[in-house]
Amino acid sequence: MNCEITRLTDKPQLKEQAARWFHEKWGIPLEAYHKSMEDCLLQKTPVPAWYLAMENGRIIGGLGVIENDFHNRKDLSPNVCAVYTEKAHRRRGVAGALLRFVCDDMNAKGIDTLYLVTDHTSFYERYGWKFLCMVQGDDEPDLSRMYVHHA
Repeated sequence: MNCEITRLTDKPQLKEQAARWFHEKWGIPLEAYHKSMEDCLLQKTPVPAWYLAMENGRIIGGLGVIENDFHNRKDLSPNVCAVYTEKAHRRRGVAGALLRFVCDDMNAKGIDTLYLVTDHTSFYERYGWKFLCMVQGDDEPDLSRMYVHHA
């Protein structure tokens, strides 16, 4: 893996590029990313937080940490969200590096438990995440898997 993992707070100049990148990947309104990233850059609280995997000045992967990733279990917080690696860079350890980085970074900020909603099975387990329960996503007909990670 030849990429650099960085916090958005360390490279605030990437905010607009990052907001557009996440918007294109997930279809969440661009304004929602702008708002969350602005809150992240204010650094009043550890959450929200945004992380990027960069290679040659381009975003090749990323994820965020938000209070709730659009599900009914508001008590399971904060949530790692929007985990994505560009197709051309998959199977190279980018997602694993991002996940390790965010877990370590949040732990350093006093947050030792993180949650993550996904439809994937057997991927997150490789990085120390454990299946916790099924949750109902907002406006989703089917249940999704909730994982937990303890530092």
